[in-house]
Amino acid sequence: MLRIIGKRLLLVIPLLFIISMLSFVIIQLPPGDYVETYILNLRQMGGIPFEDAYHLADQLRERYALDKPLLVQYSIWMRHIVTKGDFGNSFTYDRPVTDILRERVPRTMAITLAGVLLSWLIAVPIGIYSAVHQYSFSDYVFTFLGFVGLSFPAFLFAIVLVFIVFQYTGWAITGIFSSAFEDAPWSLAKFWDMLKNMTIPMIVLSTSGAAALIRILRATLLDELKKQYVITARSKGLREMRLLFKYPVRVAINPLISTIGWLLPAAVGGEIVVSQVLNLPTTGPILLTSVLDQDMYLAGGILFILSSLTLVGTLISDILLVAVDPRIRFG
Repeated sequence: MLRIIGKRLLLVIPLLFIISMLSFVIIQLPPGDYVETYILNLRQMGGIPFEDAYHLADQLRERYALDKPLLVQYSIWMRHIVTKGDFGNSFTYDRPVTDILRERVPRTMAITLAGVLLSWLIAVPIGIYSAVHQYSFSDYVFTFLGFVGLSFPAFLFAIVLVFIVFQYTGWAITGIFSSAFEDAPWSLAKFWDMLKNMTIPMIVLSTSGAAALIRILRATLLDELKKQYVITARSKGLREMRLLFKYPVRVAINPLISTIGWLLPAAVGGEIVVSQVLNLPTTGPILLTSVLDQDMYLAGGILFILSSLTLVGTLISDILLVAVDPRIRFG
């Protein structure tokens, strides 16, 4: 088991290098750069002549090393990340990218992980129940709700929930904290206010994930229940609940564990839309802003961190699969 985990860890280093390179190249693909957008906005405001704008653009490109080849820019960026943990300076916010990431990434991951956990808590019991009670009325109900959860857009679901809560309670949920607790010191009341405001993002992020996991678990468990070892164990008088959880559920849960790798990026992607709709101070809104403004260091830093966290999610799923499935350990 340790040998397999060691191999997975060794693969992380070159993958992180590839992710950093792709993150930096992707944000450079759109034509132009932040300086061109900045100068254009200044000229549209009518506050700077053409020649002054030209000289200012040269100074800004020299200051941020934008006048150098792409490979040189990437080398400088990576050297600062490896040696100093410095992702550069945000053009839009005029702040170090590291400070912005330190504020936003933990909030994003907290909402994302809470949504993933909630989706598992919903999907596992419903998926098992639907498989055991195949073609029953409750199975049809859960199947219908699963298809609705998969097809309903996350941003629209968030708007509907906010409207319903406000319509019946008068409580407007926008942001992580209510206005009364925004600048207040930490207390039990502020923590409870945060939990209340996190309810809708967690429900929205967990809905589509839970719907997909229910379908996966139901299909896999149905396939396992028809296999010969289950029929033999049942014929020998093994109790149904003990039989169910000792053998087929353990095998059927493997695809769910392997989905952690893609469930995290899917949840993070959904979080970007939900955060924009609900005005949450996470990486979603500033990622959108940085891409639109061509704030290359901020956008690249966010893409690199989120992609790295996705890689960590895949590593965790591999380790869990090794732990729960002897076929992988000894195969």
